[in-house]
Amino acid sequence: MASLPFGFSSLPRSSFRPTRNLKIRFSADRQALFNRIAPVYDNLNDLLSLGQHRIWKRMAVSWSGAKEGDDVLDICCGSGDLTFLLSERVGPHGKAAGLDFSNEQLLIASTRQKLRSKACYKNIKWMEGNALDLPFPDSSFDAVTIGYGLRNVVDRHRAMAEICRVLKPGSTVSVLDFNKSINPLSTTIQESMIDNIVVTVASGYGLENEYKYLKSSIKDFLTGNELEKLALEVGFSTAKHFEIGFGFMGNLLATR
Repeated sequence: MASLPFGFSSLPRSSFRPTRNLKIRFSADRQALFNRIAPVYDNLNDLLSLGQHRIWKRMAVSWSGAKEGDDVLDICCGSGDLTFLLSERVGPHGKAAGLDFSNEQLLIASTRQKLRSKACYKNIKWMEGNALDLPFPDSSFDAVTIGYGLRNVVDRHRAMAEICRVLKPGSTVSVLDFNKSINPLSTTIQESMIDNIVVTVASGYGLENEYKYLKSSIKDFLTGNELEKLALEVGFSTAKHFEIGFGFMGNLLATR
């Protein structure tokens, strides 16, 4: 396990423990899935979104309100796209942490960091951890992002409550993910694209089964209104969900 940033190295390993046996099983299944897709994850994102995911990620980071000198956190960081963007915004005097439960994704993120020369990237710390038990004290961060991760956690209420806890008062979390539309036509188009494009392309990489889960995960996700309600329930003072990417993607902004 990677060392903890910002002087939190004394926190016990128990900070990462799942809370229920059922959650342990589901979390382990999803962890294994993301470990399997890690080697081709970035290439598939570029291919399947025609590069548009990079625009959506820049929007999400911009909306987080991260600024020069801030301490920031990217949860479910994967190979580090949002973390690197956050690091650029906080600069060499800020600190960025990228947390994920997939060791394979973190290894890729760390390798990418070593290949980049900007001074700000030296302040990025990668860590393997659980989004349901964030290993940080209350009010630690000036901004938090989570990209395509909230949909995959086993307890969204607890994940959002943890984010609220570690954010400083007045700070914002930016949650980027697929949009669960309430428009039947949009839903039909989205599902058709997943079946006929996403899964087909993924099968060329030997990952057909791994990407079939995507449609069901969106069905089980929350609508924009439900995400806003969840954020307010766990303690955020304001919450607003925006549809982007022709309504196929969404971004929740919630301020503590």
